[in-house]
Amino acid sequence: MTVRIGLFGTSWWADSMYLPALVDSGAEVVSVCGRTESTAAALAQKWQIPNYFTSPQDLLDGPELDAVIIATANDSHLPLAMAALDRGLHVLCEKPLGLNVAEAESMAAKATDAGVTTMVPFTYRYMPANRWLKQLVDDGFVGRPYHANLRYYTDFALDGEYSWRFDRDVAGSGLIGDIGSHWIDMARWLLDDIETSVTAVTRQFVARQPRPDGSVYDQLEDSAALTIQYSSDAYSLVHISAVCWESTPFGQTHHIEVHGDEGTLYATCDWDKTQQVSGVRRGDRGGRQVIPIPAEILGGVRTSSIHDTYRDVFRTTDAMTRGWIDAIANQTTIEPDFSQGLAVQRVIDAAVQSATERRVVPI
Repeated sequence: MTVRIGLFGTSWWADSMYLPALVDSGAEVVSVCGRTESTAAALAQKWQIPNYFTSPQDLLDGPELDAVIIATANDSHLPLAMAALDRGLHVLCEKPLGLNVAEAESMAAKATDAGVTTMVPFTYRYMPANRWLKQLVDDGFVGRPYHANLRYYTDFALDGEYSWRFDRDVAGSGLIGDIGSHWIDMARWLLDDIETSVTAVTRQFVARQPRPDGSVYDQLEDSAALTIQYSSDAYSLVHISAVCWESTPFGQTHHIEVHGDEGTLYATCDWDKTQQVSGVRRGDRGGRQVIPIPAEILGGVRTSSIHDTYRDVFRTTDAMTRGWIDAIANQTTIEPDFSQGLAVQRVIDAAVQSATERRVVPI
């Protein structure tokens, strides 16, 4: 079955993430929609997409589709997804799923009623080091998990330029919804647990420029720390910051630790050359040792640089977009879907409330 795709969004992310993944995937990109005609036309020409539009309605009313990808700003997710679901289309929608829980609930309920295949692309689940970490946790390396510590440090907010990602009207939440949603999902995936409450502290360290039209707006956080409690009594610490000078070529680093009653695991990614997992079992005083990522986890992707790994994972394997296409074609299920996107949205909203009210917020 050839899955016919309509793409909303013409950003560098659509160009570098989704369109390369769709090549030789069993899908045909039928149409693309962007805000400006010249940009949409250029992307259509580059990828030999037969139709381009500047109106979402025109894309949906145009040549027949089976599914859509929504790679646009957060405030557009709800109307685009609901319009597509009204037509019975399968939907992949960028994270966070909505501006708030109410939007995410509407989208998830509509998708369930429509019986379609959905996806929310929490990309870091698919990186080899994180997949290996997950397998080791599931295999009992740490025993009963006590807590996880997840840190995501990057520097893209240091320049103070306007970005819709820090504009409440467009983004809904700041860094918590942007990169924090990845780590919230990662923690619940690693611990295989359900969140019960969250405590959060947020800061806006860098004042941002006005919108391009000169108007002012409610500027959102560029750094946050969350303590998330789970039903098993485990907890996670999620520290995200976009004002960290990490001095790496890509300007970001990832760090994950999981501690349990039988051992400890560490995953490190410097977004340059290093992606590794190490660990130590209880009673061993010899220090942690690297646990090589198995070939079956790597799946033949390049490891000479993290960016090569990243490109290969999403462009040549069945990870994420290509897996979603396969699930549609084969009428199977796949995760993370809109229900997982909703679960993450609940934590996002609770964290925003916690930071505002300076208290623990139940989920």
